Amino acid sequence: MKSNQDIIDLIKRGHLPYIKVGVFDIDGVLRGKYVGHDKAISALENGFGFCDVVLGWDIHDQLYDNAEFTGWHTGYPDVNVRLLSETFRRLPFEDSIPFVLGEFTDRAEAICPRGLLRRVIEKANKMGFRASAGCEFEFFVFDETPDTVREKRYHNMKSITPGNFGYSMLRSGVHNAFHRKLLDTFRLTGIELEGLHTETGPGVIEAAIRVDDVLAAADKASLFKTFTKIIAQQEGWMATFMAKWSKDVPGQSGHIHLSLQDKDGNSAFYDPKSEHGISETMRHFIGGQQALMPDLLSMYAPTVNSFRRLVPGFWAPTVATWGIENRTCALRAILGGEKSHRVECRVPGADINPYIAIAAALASGLYGIAKKLEPDDPVNGNAYDQTFANERQLPHSLWDAADRFKHSFAARGLFGDEFVDHYAATREWEVREFRKAITDWELERYFEII
Repeated sequence: MKSNQDIIDLIKRGHLPYIKVGVFDIDGVLRGKYVGHDKAISALENGFGFCDVVLGWDIHDQLYDNAEFTGWHTGYPDVNVRLLSETFRRLPFEDSIPFVLGEFTDRAEAICPRGLLRRVIEKANKMGFRASAGCEFEFFVFDETPDTVREKRYHNMKSITPGNFGYSMLRSGVHNAFHRKLLDTFRLTGIELEGLHTETGPGVIEAAIRVDDVLAAADKASLFKTFTKIIAQQEGWMATFMAKWSKDVPGQSGHIHLSLQDKDGNSAFYDPKSEHGISETMRHFIGGQQALMPDLLSMYAPTVNSFRRLVPGFWAPTVATWGIENRTCALRAILGGEKSHRVECRVPGADINPYIAIAAALASGLYGIAKKLEPDDPVNGNAYDQTFANERQLPHSLWDAADRFKHSFAARGLFGDEFVDHYAATREWEVREFRKAITDWELERYFEII
């Protein structure tokens, strides 16, 4: 759809009784509702009000007590949402009902995840670049339901397949109906998958989403997570995008691939005259990502659980390193030539809010270009076995990461005080909620013996 009027015409022409609309919150959770024929037309013409509590509570609808933007002190008023014609798609798993994404505006725009990324893209455009991105996600699928996992208290859950069997033609053949439903659903919703295969671990699948302009790529990545969970539950299964659900299996990644093109559409990352074809722009982009990664880690690792994955030897980096085609590094320079020279950020897990994580990766790269930052020498061999300077070390916990983000002058310059203050507060809240919990490890270790 080229405009909201096109959607209005469709609604009127088809006498559609309702459509579905949604917005993504700070945690990347899709919040929305069905709206009737007349309300849909009004919302497409003028926007609509949405209770700002969706920006003032966590993933369990628990109200933040440390946020300035909204709370009991503001009375939780409505904020404005504009609907975006470019996000229109039909939902094949809901009888092809029309669906449109929205974006928070006015006073909420400063902390809107999609708005955050849009502002970073605008900065890239002013610098003469067009940015492209593609995301890869790993997710585990269980032969469970929301009821059974609660009955089991998340213990002894049954994966759809046993054992480790990466790139298995056997597993994907046996479960071809589910794989085909994923492939067909995302093709029909304009979220084309470049690849879908089993990964190492019981019931784990990896999907690579086709590259697109950055904002469209973030929309697709965010919707991919929600739609995958819906499709799985319609099958009587559950998909999880936790960074690490078990100590016995690998974590789940959410890698981000980024590239820049100049105003003529040529790769800004490729220079055939430079070593490895890496242009000065690409080198400075990597330098910025490397320099700011410790400050921005909470944008890549947004949950307490994120840090269970960021340990040596689990295909997840613990230091802001980079290398050429090196998967032990935080940043992997991929030498694809003029068409696909790019940088893969390997820090994020599958639990990211794609808008926020991509904003961090792109903004830090642009920062490096603007400041002409030089990266370290690329790492050869196993990055886990090497020693690096203290400034390259990543924070070890969400609390430390949020505190570093909150006090980062660079982050405030890139994203604004309002976003930094609000986002840091939400991550600190997440840690405070975790600290209330008594874990199974504590009970098993201390209950009888201490």
